[in-house]
Amino acid sequence: MNRITIDLDALEYNLNVISNWVEGHGATLTVVTKALCGHRETLEALRDLGVDSMSDSRLDNLEVVRDVAPDVETWYLRPPHSSALDDVVRLANVSLNTELEIIQELNDEARKQETVHRVVVMIELGDLREGILPGRLLQTYKNIFELPNIRVIGIGANLGCLGGVVPSIDQFMQLALYRELLELKFERKLPLISAGSSSSLPLLIDGSLPRQINHFRVGESVFLGTNLIQGGFLEGLRSDAMRLEAEIVEIKEKGMVPLGETTEMTPFQPLEENEETDPGQRGYRAIVTVGQVDTDIGGLTPVNESYKIAGASSDLTVVNVGEVKEGLTVGDRIGFRAAYSSFVRLMANPYTEKVLLRPAS
Repeated sequence: MNRITIDLDALEYNLNVISNWVEGHGATLTVVTKALCGHRETLEALRDLGVDSMSDSRLDNLEVVRDVAPDVETWYLRPPHSSALDDVVRLANVSLNTELEIIQELNDEARKQETVHRVVVMIELGDLREGILPGRLLQTYKNIFELPNIRVIGIGANLGCLGGVVPSIDQFMQLALYRELLELKFERKLPLISAGSSSSLPLLIDGSLPRQINHFRVGESVFLGTNLIQGGFLEGLRSDAMRLEAEIVEIKEKGMVPLGETTEMTPFQPLEENEETDPGQRGYRAIVTVGQVDTDIGGLTPVNESYKIAGASSDLTVVNVGEVKEGLTVGDRIGFRAAYSSFVRLMANPYTEKVLLRPAS
């Protein structure tokens, strides 16, 4: 069976490093847990590691967070939908919003539940995902400030989530100016600018991120150590907190090029070829028990850098392990690093075992 291992030593290390970066900036951190897909044991581990603010885009997952960590602050990351506002108010302390009509409905629901719901209003800054247009800012906030069961705690933005926009100093300064304008216009304090993310950590590390950006929503770099701007991994973070292990079901010496006529009409898009292969070349090929149904195979990289993924079908992946099999045999496991797209699908996949590696006592 495939399994993804979650190394709590590595996870704690990354959490501590990123928390220190954020605190040194005078900001606060909310850990984005949506890639965990509500995995109870890992959420419990985050709670035990001292995480006091978690966020998710699935209400079912927030239900689990509420159950395992009732004192943790919860954020709902997806713009709320009308059919589930009762659950949004019940499960999330804070939600990210873009539609005035929805915020008005949240106010009505918060009144029914005898609570005050906190919101961050998202502003569109070029990534073309969610966010109100800057020209609607003043009128939108004027209407929100009149709602008795809604408390606006700040403004926010998403960058690098859809259009691949690289966060820039100018965009962050825009947010700072928008907050200043709103505070002067309405004489209300907006404590947070929630725009920090995994993609803005490089700016935080090199000291160029404006101080006004004082709230971070970070998930990918916590779990994978990823550098979303330069590629690879952020210096100072570990990349081994999450590993996929897939079992070898066959290992044989074979040719490296298919025989006969080939076609592009395959069920799944072929993986990109990394190197030229001599038609007469032979080597050992290991077939492992993970396939395109399980995850995004294109986002997997063998931990052993000499291994190369040759291709994958729905249920199996072929790995070229070299001219010698180096002791590998049927039943052994091959380890893979997973990109975010692969990691989240593995966590959502019921066929993948999730195993926590705890520190030796």
